Amino acid sequence: MFQDLTLLRAIAIVVDVLLVAFVIYKLIMVIRGTRAVQLVKGITVILAVWFLSGYFGLNTLQWIMQQAVTYGLLAIIIIFQPELRRALEHLGRGRFFQSTTTAVEEEIKAAIEHIIKSVNYMGKRRIGALISIERETGMSDYVETGVSMNARLTTELMTNIFIPNAPLHDGAVIVNVRGNEILAAGCYLPLSENPFISKELGTRHRAALGVSEVTDAITLAVSEETGGISITKNGELHRNLDEDSIREMLEQELLKKDGKNSSSRWKWGGKKNG
Repeated sequence: MFQDLTLLRAIAIVVDVLLVAFVIYKLIMVIRGTRAVQLVKGITVILAVWFLSGYFGLNTLQWIMQQAVTYGLLAIIIIFQPELRRALEHLGRGRFFQSTTTAVEEEIKAAIEHIIKSVNYMGKRRIGALISIERETGMSDYVETGVSMNARLTTELMTNIFIPNAPLHDGAVIVNVRGNEILAAGCYLPLSENPFISKELGTRHRAALGVSEVTDAITLAVSEETGGISITKNGELHRNLDEDSIREMLEQELLKKDGKNSSSRWKWGGKKNG
């Protein structure tokens, strides 16, 4: 009987540890690519200093760290408010404990369709636009250069941002397709210094190329002169794409269809800048 109790206790401990690890993993997935990542690093440093100060008997430093931890809980709630809200929204929708594929795939597909409809609308009317899709590499540094929105991504909102003479039409829009969200508008992206860029390309396309050289973001640029739609990724520019080509490329990269590395298929459907 005691052996059975010991076995059940061991199983309970293993299940407990796995559940805690799973919850921590999901929380990391929620804050990944946001400013919260840097804040977590800062909190880790404070906790490490607190522990070491106690271990080495540095009483004054330990007291300061203890006060920072005690009163920092309220500050954490305030600072992490967007991330906490996002986590609670996921929990309320029943998606917090779902796999990444089932929880996010529909949102990514919806975001892709909104983006395609928006760039097609603007391309036909020759409305210049620059849309950068955040992926694994966080773009918080560029988000902070613009106006924070944290708004639901829709075709109408995306299009309205780039209407000429609108307050936010200059600069780039940064979106998070995993959350189907517009993070910020009017953002400044780094310009490419590639000397082989075609002279006919303007600042908008240079910015699209520039951000693709320093991050893994996928960026769409709509030409104000021709209405042509281009996509950049990994320092490559694919120009004059039609709707089917755009959808094919975005789905390949954002949904990773067939589980293959799709970077080799990016030569489909458009001219690649040499």
